[in-house]
Amino acid sequence: MTQRHILIFIISLFINFTVNSQEKQDSIKTKVSYGIRVGVDISKPIISFLDSDRKGLELTGDIKVAENYYAAVELGYEDALKAEDYFNFTAKGSFVKIGINYNAYENWKGMNNEIYIGTRYAFSLFSQTLNSFTPNSKSTYFIADEITPNTEFNDLNAHWIEFLFGMKVETFKNLFLGAQFSIKKMLSTKEPENFKNLYIPGFNQVSLNNIGVGFNYTLSYNIPIISKYK
Repeated sequence: MTQRHILIFIISLFINFTVNSQEKQDSIKTKVSYGIRVGVDISKPIISFLDSDRKGLELTGDIKVAENYYAAVELGYEDALKAEDYFNFTAKGSFVKIGINYNAYENWKGMNNEIYIGTRYAFSLFSQTLNSFTPNSKSTYFIADEITPNTEFNDLNAHWIEFLFGMKVETFKNLFLGAQFSIKKMLSTKEPENFKNLYIPGFNQVSLNNIGVGFNYTLSYNIPIISKYK
């Protein structure tokens, strides 16, 4: 056998080995679990521990409804004492957010991470209590001398939409760490006659243009319901 034939044989063997290895790799199926993922915003208990004026809890959940699409929900409760230049107040109540996430990250086999964009419709039911204030004729938040301190305003509500960006990383089997940033736009809100809603549970601080922002950092667990091989 000439050197040329030997070289051709080695090249043919290498090509055959490469093709067979690729076919075997392609034929390996990965077990993927589908289920309901539930979690908690770990930032709120930390903030409550560090700041006695703020208490809250937020639970999260999502479920895969189509390729790369997840139906998502967040619900929670907040009790926050806020101080301004001429007054301070307490806002407390619950909120619900419902929407969908789209995962734009293409996972390798065996991975289950997400980099996603999403949207939410949200509403909050809450109350506000004006704890104290100093009359200020230039205030745009309430009419001076027309509100008695320690007045509680009940049966308030707000509706808004959110646009968000986030990620979830599977650190252990079915256990995820996540982070999410959202921009919020108020749709409507029920306010007291002589006082503005300056802080809304779930929406956070309300700006003059009715825009808000939010962050959450989640720890979640995927409860497997069915498993498929892909």
